[in-house]
Amino acid sequence: MARSEDKIKAGARALLEPGEEILAAACARPRGWTQANARGGVDGAISGALGAKKMGGHVEAAREAGFELGSPMALAATNRRLLSIQISNPVGFGIGLKVKHLISAVPLAEVDAIESKRLAAGKVLTATVRGVPFKLEIGAGGNVDGIIEAHTRARNELATPSHH
Repeated sequence: MARSEDKIKAGARALLEPGEEILAAACARPRGWTQANARGGVDGAISGALGAKKMGGHVEAAREAGFELGSPMALAATNRRLLSIQISNPVGFGIGLKVKHLISAVPLAEVDAIESKRLAAGKVLTATVRGVPFKLEIGAGGNVDGIIEAHTRARNELATPSHH
């Protein structure tokens, strides 16, 4: 497990409801952030503008779904909710990472899908919340599979009536 995930889990305990636990977490930024922050000449400026526009689109889409994004942020899946958590800018391997506050939370029942695709050094995660998809960039080593698993498990538990 990545050190940054441990730091997110430890730092976010105070943000959780009683009985809630973080199953998986990863540092994330709205899709387009890497491109928006690329450096170098005219190409860099054009690429940066396109990245900023792309990033704004995903921030806007998430907002439309009632889920605010931050940058930098942590995306965390608990046994109940999907959370966006404001964090300090980590230097790498979780060094300097501090959990600041909860930006947004949505019940896992209202998260329609979470999928990921490879991207250069990390992954692009697409979350569909209340019918609206938006994308996040997850750095290398981010526990995307754990987030997807937590969501799948929660959806299955909701779909299965309990026989008590």
